[in-house]
Amino acid sequence: MAKDQTAFFSFRSCCCILVFLCAFSPIPLLYWSYFFGYGYSYIQMTVNNENKPINLLKFSKAWNHLVFSSKPPQKLLKIALFVKKWPDEHHAGGLERHALTLHLALAKRGHELHIFTASTSNSSFPLYRMSNLHFHISRPTAAGYLDQAVIWKRFQVENATERSFDVIHTESVGLRHTRSNNLNNLAVSWHGIAYETIHSDIIQELVRNTKDPQSNALTERVKKVIEEVKFFQSYAHHVATSDHSGDVLKRIYMIPEERVHVILNGVNEEIFKPDISKGNDFRLNLGIPRSKSLILGLAGRLVKDKGHPLMFEALQQIFKENSTFRDNVIVLVAGNGPWGARYKDLGLNNVMVLGPLEQAQLARFYNAIDVFINPTLRAQGLDHTLLEAILTGKPLIATKLASITGSIIVSKEMGYTYAPTVGELKNVLYEVWEDGREILKQKGRFARERGLKLFTATKMAAAYERLFLCISGDVKQAKKHDNYCIYQPQFN
Repeated sequence: MAKDQTAFFSFRSCCCILVFLCAFSPIPLLYWSYFFGYGYSYIQMTVNNENKPINLLKFSKAWNHLVFSSKPPQKLLKIALFVKKWPDEHHAGGLERHALTLHLALAKRGHELHIFTASTSNSSFPLYRMSNLHFHISRPTAAGYLDQAVIWKRFQVENATERSFDVIHTESVGLRHTRSNNLNNLAVSWHGIAYETIHSDIIQELVRNTKDPQSNALTERVKKVIEEVKFFQSYAHHVATSDHSGDVLKRIYMIPEERVHVILNGVNEEIFKPDISKGNDFRLNLGIPRSKSLILGLAGRLVKDKGHPLMFEALQQIFKENSTFRDNVIVLVAGNGPWGARYKDLGLNNVMVLGPLEQAQLARFYNAIDVFINPTLRAQGLDHTLLEAILTGKPLIATKLASITGSIIVSKEMGYTYAPTVGELKNVLYEVWEDGREILKQKGRFARERGLKLFTATKMAAAYERLFLCISGDVKQAKKHDNYCIYQPQFN
């Protein structure tokens, strides 16, 4: 009864605050109603169970919602990482960027990192002045993957030293399931799974030119899902990088709840942050007049499955049918791929293709635009470009894919979503144009506020560190004060 009364008064207090804020705050009603509507269930959970310990292995929400200590733990780990490719700091795909950001952060916190990866023929290997960061580099197979026999032997040699590995982490199938059996201290991070990709295959079929042959992708994808359901069981712990993929792993792949953990991707908050002067300089260097009413930005791989054919067609149609839009809107395209040349073929001064940008330049790019567009057709994981734009304080336009709407654009206060058709995309572009810069700035501020709570590299690294500490020892034998699998809200 006392708990019920606490919940009632907590809810009544929230309602009173909402009424007060709506009456006296300059922030719109929709903002506050979203905050209380989206956040109340989580607030209620943490308030009502303030002193109740949480078993992290059964925590169903993203660990990013929890607050872990910023101080390095008393126990420093020896960690093995298996990743197909270790990138340089300026050019990286999503999976590699995740490995780079996460494990450099863990090394800076004092953990000993051993990275098992493949050499690259087209670039020199980066050097780091960190004595606790060790690389075990091998030649890739003909297909470009890690040579499992070679890396496993090197792992065994290092694991047989005076100190064995406390925890093993593999980015996707860097370490194949044939080697992962009986490794109870292993966690695998999934940045995309076959079941999610079925949505992408459906979209590709719907947007397929009728002159092109029908693909067998859907049939093959179902087979791939069945294969994954079988071999995923060989990994002890699974990290889902979006709320949606976590749900799929538990419901569709039937992995026990205590072996699936949601930790959302994070990006470097020291690089991606608002800086008006850098944005102004970026625009000035490109010769963009202040009179332009809107600057749209796209970034990433400029390829078909990232939605650029759809984006290209939408822009082409709008420019033809609305000269005012064409004359007052600038489109900045950062990245490389075949659709870069096609954007140039539009032959208009208001579409600027910038090529690939390193991180510092990319941060300036985000600061220069008014809204960031990700037209991806790939229903997999959390795209880093969306998170980078959020932390820079920009609202988003993105496709209605479950990972995006479930973890990132959770309301209209953060941006806009659309079904992947040319007509829907055009409608959103017109809506953004009509909303104008002031509304976009308001959405950008809200997006950044939420991004700082969930999508920073610091939050991501703290969550992974706690997971690794949790699975590194025998939970049953651990002393109560050393059991990292138990979260005490009042002490964290």
